[in-house]
Amino acid sequence: MTTTITAALAGNPNCGKTTMFNALTGARQHVGNYPGVTVEKRSGTVKGDNATMNVVDLPGTYSLTAYTPEELVARDFIVDEHPQVVINVLDATSLERNLYLTIQFMELGAPMVLALNMMDAVKKQGKTIDIDKLSTLLGFPIVETVARTGLGKKALVQKAIAFTREKKTWEPLHISYGPVLDPILSEMEEIIRESSFLDQRFPSRWIALKYLEEDEQVLALGEGSGSKTHRELKRITDKATEKCFATLEVGPEAVIADHRYGHIASMMKQGVVKGAASRQRLNVSDKIDRVVTHRILGPMIMLASLYGIFYVTFPIGEIPMGWVEAFFEWLTNAATAIIPESLFQSMVVDGIIGGVGGVMGFVPLIMVMFMAITILEDVGYMARMAYMMDRVLRVFGLHGASLMPFIISGGIPGGCAVPGVMAARTLRSPKEKLATILTAPFMNCGAKVPVFLLLSAAFFPENAARVMFGITIISWVVALLVAKLLRTTVIKGESTPFVMELPPYRIPTVKGVLIHTWERAWQYMKKAGTVILGISILIWAAMTFPGLPDESADTFQVQRTAVEATLAAASTDQQRSALELELTTIDNLEAQAALKYSVAGRIGSALEPVSKLAGFDWRTNIALLGGFAAKEVIVSSLGTAYSMGDVDPEESEGLGARLTKDPHWNQATAMSLMIFVLLYAPCFVTVAVIGREASWSWAGFSVVFNTGLAFTLSVIVYHIM
Repeated sequence: MTTTITAALAGNPNCGKTTMFNALTGARQHVGNYPGVTVEKRSGTVKGDNATMNVVDLPGTYSLTAYTPEELVARDFIVDEHPQVVINVLDATSLERNLYLTIQFMELGAPMVLALNMMDAVKKQGKTIDIDKLSTLLGFPIVETVARTGLGKKALVQKAIAFTREKKTWEPLHISYGPVLDPILSEMEEIIRESSFLDQRFPSRWIALKYLEEDEQVLALGEGSGSKTHRELKRITDKATEKCFATLEVGPEAVIADHRYGHIASMMKQGVVKGAASRQRLNVSDKIDRVVTHRILGPMIMLASLYGIFYVTFPIGEIPMGWVEAFFEWLTNAATAIIPESLFQSMVVDGIIGGVGGVMGFVPLIMVMFMAITILEDVGYMARMAYMMDRVLRVFGLHGASLMPFIISGGIPGGCAVPGVMAARTLRSPKEKLATILTAPFMNCGAKVPVFLLLSAAFFPENAARVMFGITIISWVVALLVAKLLRTTVIKGESTPFVMELPPYRIPTVKGVLIHTWERAWQYMKKAGTVILGISILIWAAMTFPGLPDESADTFQVQRTAVEATLAAASTDQQRSALELELTTIDNLEAQAALKYSVAGRIGSALEPVSKLAGFDWRTNIALLGGFAAKEVIVSSLGTAYSMGDVDPEESEGLGARLTKDPHWNQATAMSLMIFVLLYAPCFVTVAVIGREASWSWAGFSVVFNTGLAFTLSVIVYHIM
């Protein structure tokens, strides 16, 4: 039985597309115009393998952004007519330039067969093209052709027909467009999906890209719909344009083009083209890449860069950090003096100021760290790290593209596991995607950083940078080893090829670095003022109620009354000082007893027989339980716990100083806690995202497995130190 197939013949001008069309269809051609435009429409038929293929010769175009009638016609035919296959003709002598259109077809989700044309000219230039490697990297079949002589045309027809019979569903290509545009694109995608805005015709991400590129047709369609979604997308686009010019000094369309060419450059760097091209004079970017992505020098430069971030963070950030801590100490004293002693005073001083203040104290250090990371991103080095790390990640069953979810999650400290897990959508292989999703939460996210900054500065003041660097390395080692374990047991499967866009090197602008740093720091501070504030109050309540039973309170009151009576009769300053200290001790003991009797104290105490194996007392357990909701809460919970019944509650000082004075705490306890916080269950929001991106069973697995692994390693570290 003969089937009929519609194929669109596409390509750049002067790529040999029309010659190929003539070679395929011969005299079986029809010429007319596309409806409503003067652009010529050529179609013809070709037979082969029990099928008749109707070939439509699309106008030559360099891009699918509709700047010309030819580009508009080519795009509309693919979008509206849904050809079973696009035969994309490429000039093999200018492969990188021709692949730009191919990348756009892939972003549109078009099924393709590639005709690598003019291969005779390639050979004359002394070059060879690794067809199999390029086909694997792109994910589409490729045929070598010489349209002028008809070489390869029969194989091309056979490949195209066979390809349509596979009936695969092609997902649109998802490219990262950098730290400026990626969050904006995600926001726009969500709006488009929720409102079903034009997405019956175009993929959601593609619509967002067209808005950023100011595509006239898509903007006209959006405006004609009368939808409020169009106005919202325009508002976001205007904001994105302003941000790009402020931070990168170019518009969004230039950033998008740069990253598309970077994606292509990454493929070329994997040995797709060999021969004469390799002897051509390298440009500055290539010369830099030969050093920073070198097999030996590359990893050394990467580790030095990571260590450099921590090395500058502490000396620069410590001074303003002292200012912030001094401000919250003053605020604590002021609130204590103004508000009468009561539950309300306790909530304000211990719950709100003690909790939120403990977290906000690390904002200066975090801002310095964010600034260093922003510089690396804006320079273009982060993408080179991903490209370079592909060889390492493959050993552990991961994909080169797994690096970006890791980095976003906190591979370079300061990220967040929620967008990191979502970024794993870019992976083609479901098994590599799942392995990435399950291991990304091990990274040193921004929520964990305050804990590590607190403990490293307090217990390892001379080696704080080394400790922070070591924690980051541990997160990578554990993530990779767990990935290897999963990929060799429950998530077995073959690895897929890696393509990573390499954006051009840029000199960061001062304004751009400051804007990016402030945005990240502001997000952190907003979280401290909302999520952390709310959870801090809840934890304060759990640490306050139900309060001591009457008989226990009466016992402390009897002791206090006896000391007060003696104090009234004291005759010397020395006696009065000793009795006042005794009163303070009674108050402190009562506060500690009340805390231990509270709901949180009972839960923490119930866990202590097990947790003490890792060096955690009941107060630490309270903080770790809060960390299941949000890791940022750990520091605030410790701040609350150690301000309610502290060793010396009359003395205002930072949380780090309080911990170092507590006899329970030492370097072993601090290191054990850092390991546990680094690795234990993801926060609640991350678990929910894992459930949505993978399944709820895998989300539950991540909670149980991560916590078990974290506790085991913490016990080992505690006893070794």
